[in-house]
Amino acid sequence: MTGPSSTPRGEHTPRPGVTWTTTVGWSGEQLADEQDPPRPNRATRRAARRTRRTA
Repeated sequence: MTGPSSTPRGEHTPRPGVTWTTTVGWSGEQLADEQDPPRPNRATRRAARRTRRTA
């Protein structure tokens, strides 16, 4: 096994005509069903559990 070379390799040039395009498929918005209430987050659930235990 050989160690790392002290001379860095040059950058790899892509083939002609190849371009990198990135598309985002999700805008971050999500439709919520208004029938079901949203689930409480973990901190809220833990606080409710604590109050049930002490009461």
